[in-house]
Amino acid sequence: MDIQELLNKMTIKEKIGQLVQVTPSFFSEVDGTGIITGLMGDYEIEGEDIYEVGSVLGSYDREEIISIQKAYLEKNRLGIPLIFMADVIHGIHTIFPIPLALASSWNRQVAEEMAELSAKECQISGVHLTFSPMVDMMRDPRWGRVMEGTGEDSYLNSEFSKAFVRGYQGEKGELSENFQRIAACVKHFVGYGAVEAGREYNHVSIDDLELYQHYLPSFKAAIDQDVKMVMTSFNPIKGIPSTGNEYVLKKLLRKQLEFEGTVIADWGAIAQLVTHGVAENKAQASSMALRAGCDIDMMTNSYYDYLESEISSGNVSMELLDSAVLRVLSLKKDLGLFLDPYRGALEINDEFIMGKEIQKRALEISEESIVLLKNTDNILPVTKSKKIALIGPKAVTQDVLGAWSGYGDPLQAVSLATGLSKEYEQIEVIPISSVNHISEEEKKQAVQAAKNNEVVILALGESSEESGEAASKGSIELHRSQIELLQTIEKENNQIVTVLFNGRPLDLREVEKYSKGMIEAWFLGTQAGHAITNILTGHKNPSGKLPMTFPYSTGQIPITYNHMNTGNPLIPERQNEKYISKYLDIPNDPLYPFGYGLSYTQFSLQSQLEIPERNDDIVATVKVNVTNTGEVSGAEVVQLYIRDLIGQVVRPVKELNGFEKVYLKPGEQKTIYFDISPEDLSYYNMELEWVLDDGWFDVFVGNSSQAPKIGGFKYEA
Repeated sequence: MDIQELLNKMTIKEKIGQLVQVTPSFFSEVDGTGIITGLMGDYEIEGEDIYEVGSVLGSYDREEIISIQKAYLEKNRLGIPLIFMADVIHGIHTIFPIPLALASSWNRQVAEEMAELSAKECQISGVHLTFSPMVDMMRDPRWGRVMEGTGEDSYLNSEFSKAFVRGYQGEKGELSENFQRIAACVKHFVGYGAVEAGREYNHVSIDDLELYQHYLPSFKAAIDQDVKMVMTSFNPIKGIPSTGNEYVLKKLLRKQLEFEGTVIADWGAIAQLVTHGVAENKAQASSMALRAGCDIDMMTNSYYDYLESEISSGNVSMELLDSAVLRVLSLKKDLGLFLDPYRGALEINDEFIMGKEIQKRALEISEESIVLLKNTDNILPVTKSKKIALIGPKAVTQDVLGAWSGYGDPLQAVSLATGLSKEYEQIEVIPISSVNHISEEEKKQAVQAAKNNEVVILALGESSEESGEAASKGSIELHRSQIELLQTIEKENNQIVTVLFNGRPLDLREVEKYSKGMIEAWFLGTQAGHAITNILTGHKNPSGKLPMTFPYSTGQIPITYNHMNTGNPLIPERQNEKYISKYLDIPNDPLYPFGYGLSYTQFSLQSQLEIPERNDDIVATVKVNVTNTGEVSGAEVVQLYIRDLIGQVVRPVKELNGFEKVYLKPGEQKTIYFDISPEDLSYYNMELEWVLDDGWFDVFVGNSSQAPKIGGFKYEA
């Protein structure tokens, strides 16, 4: 298909139509005639115009998608097919762990495989493109959408960004031939994770240096992997919302990151330029967005109703319109839609969806995403001969999928009670009906069950609705009723293992105080109950590590491991001084640091820093001998951190520079190597130049961000 030739045949109305995206509610058959009409709020498309829109979002139903595409192609003058897009964030039918949990695996392959398996279910369902991955830098757990990302570190985010895109799209060029792949859309460009006070849709204030150093790398990683689409963010940068911001979309995205694909506005974002007060009306908003480089208008009538008149009046050029349309047509060509507008969905066998193969991998991925936070007196694993009481608001619920769970059916999700009941013969289950209220009768039953049994498995946490978009919180503690339940039970039986279901880091001070064992289970998806059970029984050894810092108190937020140094840092020899960067009422340190996670076995790490002879590609090599010194098989995540001691600007106290997950049998040893390159030591200065200074660097190796220093080296150009 020659898309330039196709463009030349299009009327201005048809061109604008390619930039318009609507929901399936705009499409309905009337009396079998194939007439399609639609209405949503003040956004109405009637008659033949609907046959000119370019894409549809939000359908997960194959029959609906096929029906809409078929009716559309019968009427579209040039036979240009629709693209069907959807929010497939961690699965479409089979639901995998939320992305924050996937990041807890610290395993790139886990993310890639999740994306690949999700793509297969998408293709069967007729979906062509997913609005995933979300790679926003996240440092405030009050923001509900932290569940949708992969943590607080730009290096970790970048590694998972590449893995997700590779899993969805395959290798470069594969999309048009392999219909089991789908296109990915990386989001939200840029700075959305920095909303003030963690409040959804709030203002963002980040300087250029912070933007370049920490917020752009994960997008660059996706673009280097040939991601097909970028979604704009709602927030302003330098005072202008990204959707209408030429600095963001032209200078940063197109020039700095060299993105050549399609840009789509987030839902309603073009019309929000008016709400923000940077455009007088939707007409001005439409020309502002197109000039900035936003190709597709998602669910506003800005382009549809106003772009033609804006072009006629000279407020925006036809050349810009043509460029945007070419990018949309190019995406359709890359997807192979001109060859098969259904991408193989007509001949598909449904057996893969929710089938044994994908459920097996969903279970294994879920197991690897669980983090063991505490294991006093080796209370875990709990032997099957024990009498256990399963208590709590998350004990029997199938609300384990988490937000953005696609077309997933909660009734097919495995609850913790279902999982445990298959393994423990002596189990008493006391469900609690709400995460926000516990009745006196429920508390009475819980206390009696705790007395009757040897070990209490206490299932606490959030509902799925308490995280995700528009789910910000001013406090990240569990609801007080859950803490009081824990305290009451602990007085009767202190053999408590708390299992946490949540979509964000929490303030767990009181949970930690009254629990002997703690498991961070997040929202694990369809196989949640079986995965957690396999960890509790010891059938699987936990190997997850935290991708975000868990604060000691909400008052510490934002708190990250890679914070900047200060002129009066808190160091051991000065901890009793007054004029130090510290709190009067709480410690500086978090409850659980970035990269932290325990195991049922023990590992020994012996590290050696090696400085090679003059080499332009490798500055230093870190050799690490990893040994499983315990009695069970397990996996350790070896983490490499570097500190730049002197820079042109203030540098972080340490930064993650590499990680490797190593699987070992008891007594087994493996050696891994980290090569440190000049690129690894470089950073942006005040002029936003990518620089590398001569000077000293410290190296840290361990199993969390609190890794010990193993040595240092001097770099000289």
